[in-house]
Amino acid sequence: MEMKMERQWIAICFGGAAALVLLIWAWEVLNWVWLRPRRLEKRLRETGLKGSSYRLLFGDTKEMSMMIKQAQSKPISLCDDLVPRVLPFQHQGLNSYGKNFFTWLGPKPMVHITDPDMIREVLSKNSIFQKPKPHPLGKLLVYGLVNLDGEKWTKHRKILNPAFHLEKLKKMLPVFYLSCREMLMKWEDLITDSAEGSYSFELDVWPHLQTLTSNVISRTAFGSSYEEGRRIFELQNEQALYAVQVFRSLYIPGWRFLPTENNKRMKEINREVKASVRNIINKRVKEMKESGEGNKDDLLGLLLEQNSKEIEKHGDKKSGMTIEEVIEECKLFYFAGQETTSVLLVWTMILLSKHQDWQARARHEVFQVFGNNKVDYDALNHLKTVTMILYEVLRLYPPAIVVGRTIHEETKLGEITLPVGVQISLQILLMHHDEQVWGEDAKEFKPERFAQGVTKVSNGGQVTFVPFGWGPRICIGQNFAMLEAKMAISMILQRFELQLSPSYTHAPHTVLTLQPQYGANLILTKL
Repeated sequence: MEMKMERQWIAICFGGAAALVLLIWAWEVLNWVWLRPRRLEKRLRETGLKGSSYRLLFGDTKEMSMMIKQAQSKPISLCDDLVPRVLPFQHQGLNSYGKNFFTWLGPKPMVHITDPDMIREVLSKNSIFQKPKPHPLGKLLVYGLVNLDGEKWTKHRKILNPAFHLEKLKKMLPVFYLSCREMLMKWEDLITDSAEGSYSFELDVWPHLQTLTSNVISRTAFGSSYEEGRRIFELQNEQALYAVQVFRSLYIPGWRFLPTENNKRMKEINREVKASVRNIINKRVKEMKESGEGNKDDLLGLLLEQNSKEIEKHGDKKSGMTIEEVIEECKLFYFAGQETTSVLLVWTMILLSKHQDWQARARHEVFQVFGNNKVDYDALNHLKTVTMILYEVLRLYPPAIVVGRTIHEETKLGEITLPVGVQISLQILLMHHDEQVWGEDAKEFKPERFAQGVTKVSNGGQVTFVPFGWGPRICIGQNFAMLEAKMAISMILQRFELQLSPSYTHAPHTVLTLQPQYGANLILTKL
């Protein structure tokens, strides 16, 4: 009898504990999908922000996906405003709620900032406005300097900085030149394959420019040809497509562990990329041990050298990067180094094809500075018109159209107070196209606005031009990208005249960076 009562008592206790756990879990879910979002929405409205009303669990994700799909189904004219096509949901929010507003990425509020003063404040205070915690699946694409914060970011930046000093970049110019020459020789070969007596041909230059920048980063980062890194680039590009789907979807905790086709493929790609990069690093480390020094003129050699110096200086391996961290930084070299410059080049060629007057001015300058001679570093600094054009392209078509930040305590930004739990989205593209900032011609291609340099284009000292970010976290590779772009454009203009093909379809869209959805069909005429 006593044993039976004891078993009943155990069953009651077990049942009560299970009910309590279930109750706690139910409360957490309720808080996550409803109570907490509603509290945050109330706080945001009290602080003066306007925005969309929270909708259970999904927030604005469904509407945002639908608007993006609809916008990308129709091309636009080169004269049209690209913002409604690229950022239809944010464009609607800007028109409905004002320059700063909030929307919902699932149950998380996203505060969109377009005000230049607020953007400057966020970018200058990187200890307060930190990088958002990366999506677990998004980390499979890149997880290096761009994602880090605090002491880890400081350590990585210190180790990486020497590789991007101007004196080091000068030594990489021969690689830039070699890679550009290879691409142009392939283009010239297409002339002989075209109709006899014809010096013009149509070409989708977009994949060629991707190959160019891939070749450059392979050689400058690892001292290898593009062929050795081809598979890595193919995999990283595929991974980027999956990453975009992830970033636009509702984040459900634990979803990454499910064996879905996308999840499995993303993990397979990550394993293959890491194995390839690890193999390159191991070979380099072996060379350094055997010879006493490695190739110190490429990014990997410089990184490994500086890493060793930091470890020796402090006598502690924790002062340097682990091999896993070096691998992640190399993945970032591959992705960011290729993406940023290729999109800058493709939009520059498209806009010069549209604006023949600026193409003629740029070509005249190139021949004045170089003639038909080889491009060199000192002469590149005299390319005022080319630099103006590149800046204007970066204003109209910045590679990264939004920048994300988060806060870990209640924070005042301008006149608003942001509660913990909100994400911040700095709308770079919207600010770059803001008529209140740039004037009524903000949507137009007018390189002359940069005639006095970057610092003179801002109104009242505002930070309004941030294609590479701004403040302590400004892109470490911006000089690399600009030097490569100047050389490539100069060499192209020395050899070819550019025109838009009748088959060109203007359809900018984002695959992490701002890209031409249907390629870039141009007519090239040999000079």
